Parts: sequence; structure tokens; C-alpha cells
Amino acid sequence: MSLRCPEAVVLGAASSTLVRDRAERSRRRHWPALPLNGGGTRHRSTGTTRRAGRRPLRNGRALARAAICFQVLSLCLQSVPAIEPPPQPLRVCADPDNLPYSAEPAQGFEVRIAQLIAEALQRPLQLVWLAQRQGFVRKSMGAGLCEMFVGVPAGFERVETSRPYYRSGYVIVTRAADPAPLRSLDDPRLAALRIGVPLWADAVAGTPGLALARRGALDHVVGYTPYGDAPMASRMLHALAAGELDAALLWGPQAGWFARQSAVPLAVSMLRGSPSEDFSFSIAVGVPKGDAVLRDAVDAALLSRRAEIDAALRAFAVPRLPVDASGEEQR
Repeated sequence: MSLRCPEAVVLGAASSTLVRDRAERSRRRHWPALPLNGGGTRHRSTGTTRRAGRRPLRNGRALARAAICFQVLSLCLQSVPAIEPPPQPLRVCADPDNLPYSAEPAQGFEVRIAQLIAEALQRPLQLVWLAQRQGFVRKSMGAGLCEMFVGVPAGFERVETSRPYYRSGYVIVTRAADPAPLRSLDDPRLAALRIGVPLWADAVAGTPGLALARRGALDHVVGYTPYGDAPMASRMLHALAAGELDAALLWGPQAGWFARQSAVPLAVSMLRGSPSEDFSFSIAVGVPKGDAVLRDAVDAALLSRRAEIDAALRAFAVPRLPVDASGEEQR
């Protein structure tokens, strides 16, 4: 049952009472009281008699009515629900030209995952576009421009990371028509093949360039930098399709997307090395360091939108490996 509050009626009643009181007082000022024997007074306007020391009953009733009106109004105002402020936007930093991950105005599988997380958190998504170059974390989240990255290595020490939502690895890309394509770094033909590899300024263990160097298979390696007229993966696979390379070693999400765009059919397979080598990495969402509340909320969002995230990864042909079942990998 809800209490309806006709505030206008209540205020009107209170106002009418006050007006009557003021009019009565005005008449009394205009028609002065005449003294009577016995200590009383007679008003010329009304002809009524009031004994000294007694308040008019009419004024008492008016004050009572006004008090009731204001009490009802107070109850009505208390029953009005407080207006909730609108939720703050979820500010996500993304590269404006880095497919298949992100691109303006709102393309890429990482943008889609950001949309799903924002929906789960019931916050509007605000994409903050910033080229992913050296010092990206410091210039973006470190400068307060955003509060979330989608697609960071699980356990990345410069941010607080969520549970991983997918795992991928480096792959070997070859022409689908090749009769004997390269499938492993232990292939005896490795040193003689023209192999394209990415050249990262901050290469880490588990990248294919270092694995080739350990095997002394650098004579015919062709390096590709991240900067050029087209994305690195696109340039590398274009050279492969044109016969300028025998194989390309690329990070899985890039390879899967650009191999699908190639006019020449290309084959993508996970890179295999020795038993001690692991070319795969788990990928997570990054939030500001120490923000456990937002991290836990993102974890819950990733879990609730699991099926839709998988669909987005499939739509962009992301090669995947199983994620640790506990979800705590590299946490």
C-alpha cells in the first residue's frame, strides 16, 4: 500500500489557513476594540466580546489545522524516494587502429568484451582512444585517463589483473597448398627456411625470435617491426602469400584474423618446440593496481558473460588453448 501525497492540496490548505488568520488580524487592526466594563473588549467589526486573558478559539483551531497540514506534508516528503545519481562511465583505454583487438569507432574483439563487462557492471562504456606505444600504461591508466585495459598478460605486474578469460600462443602460418609445411621448431629444415618473425623491443622468454636464436637458425629470418604502412601481421602474411616467406611465426590472435583476410588460403597451427618451451600465454583484464573491488567485479562479469566472450573470440578467429580450470593462473 502506498501513501499518495497531494502536496498541492496540503500546501493550499495551509496557505488558506494562514491567509484567514492574516485577514482576521488586519480587520482587528482596522477596527479597534472598545473597552467594556468588567475588563473585556468588544470588536466593532464583529460585535463579539472577548474577556481579558483568553485567546480566541478560532485562532487555536487554525493553528491546529496548520500543524496537521505540515505534519502530513512532512510525511509525504519522507515517502518520496531519493534520486539515485547516474552510474559513472567505465573508462576503457584502447588503441584506435589495432585490429583484431580494437579500432575506432567501436571495432575489435577487445572492444566487444569491454562492452560485455560494462553491461554486466551496469555502467555506460566510455572508450578512451590512445595508441598503444611505449609507456602506454603510464600515459593512460597512470595518468588517470582510464580504469581498465582489455587484453593484458595474466599477472602483468603494472596493473591488477583479473582471472584469465582466454589463452592463446604463437603460431606457425604457412600456405595451405604447401606439400610439407613447417610444423615445429625442431624441423631439420628450419635453418634453411625463410621465416618471418616479429621484432619486439621488449622481447621476453617464449617469443619465437629467441627460440630461433637458441637454435642458431637466424640466417634466413626476416624481422618485421610493429610500425609500418600496414599492421605487422598483415605485412608478414602478405609476404607469405606472395611466396616471399616460407613460414611466419605470429601471436595467435593476429595470425588468425589476418589469415582469414588473405586471398591466398593460409594454414594456422600452434607453434611447438621442445618440452621445456611454452609459447602460450593467458590473457586477462587489467585495472588500477590495488583496486581489488573493481577487479572482483570484473571477475564476476567475465564469468557471467562467458558464452558471449567465447562467441566474440570465435568471430575473430582467435586460436585458443584451454585456460587453467581454476581460473587462478598467474593471479
